[in-house]
Amino acid sequence: MINSRSFRFLTGIRSFSSSSSVMSSPRHLLSISDLSPAELERVVDRAGEYRELIKSKGLSSTAENLPLLGHTVALMFSKRSTRTRVSSEVAVNYLGGHPMFLGKDDIQLGVNESLYDTGRVISSMTSCMVARVGPHSDIAGLAAASSVPVINALCDSYHPLQAIADMLTIKIAFKSVKGLKFAWVGDANNVLNDSTHACAKLGINVSIATPEMYPVDEAHFNKVKASAAISGSTVEISHDPKTAVRDADVIVTDTWVSMGQESEKQARLAQFKGFKVTSEMASEASDEWKFMHCLPRKQEEVSDEVFYSDRSLVFDEAENRLYAMLAALEAFVAKKGVIM
Repeated sequence: MINSRSFRFLTGIRSFSSSSSVMSSPRHLLSISDLSPAELERVVDRAGEYRELIKSKGLSSTAENLPLLGHTVALMFSKRSTRTRVSSEVAVNYLGGHPMFLGKDDIQLGVNESLYDTGRVISSMTSCMVARVGPHSDIAGLAAASSVPVINALCDSYHPLQAIADMLTIKIAFKSVKGLKFAWVGDANNVLNDSTHACAKLGINVSIATPEMYPVDEAHFNKVKASAAISGSTVEISHDPKTAVRDADVIVTDTWVSMGQESEKQARLAQFKGFKVTSEMASEASDEWKFMHCLPRKQEEVSDEVFYSDRSLVFDEAENRLYAMLAALEAFVAKKGVIM
């Protein structure tokens, strides 16, 4: 005999399965390009609201505050992580869901079975896939096969969650972001791609300096420049760090040797000579300049004097990854990509 409680539970399962099967085209977050300027601003603001709520009194256990109750989120990590894994698991728990971690020793994307097969199978049993992968083709392949939202937790081309956290960090520090100057000094990598695109969408001026051997991706930056033209911001690209940081409000760098590039370390360090962020370099910036780095940090990238100074926002930036994930899960899973 099925009692009323069991009936409600089984009805819920049927309802969930039915809704999953008809949602043939879920909305994914693969890069900042997937968000309009208004949507990006709303996600950043929502991340800020979560930050204030959690820091002041925490999330209460109500249906409204637990939109992922009864849902499982697959955390698929081909690459190890500190901030991404912790922020993802904590965020899913905060929203009432169950995080299921799948590391490189649990599944091998595209090795034992195709990305398509993996995406079909895992999405049939979960409500979302948060994937930290290598090539962008991996995250794109998962999304193409998935019946649930896919959130890019990092690939070699994009890092949208870091960009959302960066925009929140800047907004907290400066209140109003439009017209600020964001200076990137370092490698032309995934964080650069999405964080500068986010800046361009929100009206923040962008100035970039990379070594000549590591230029920005021209096709991607055509999109960044198009967004800047709409918002009224500017995009400048050079190979001179001093030019990039001149009058900058925010100075940003990142690792020069990413995972998988260890064999190139000595060659890359030689190419990045003169790109270390120091107080001397920052003397070209605005009077109120701040420093950001998404971590982990190595001493060749930024001096201790800057990294541990009161101008450094690096640890706030790291914490804000949690609130960025909360906002992304709410927007793309709980609200099915309807961002208002």
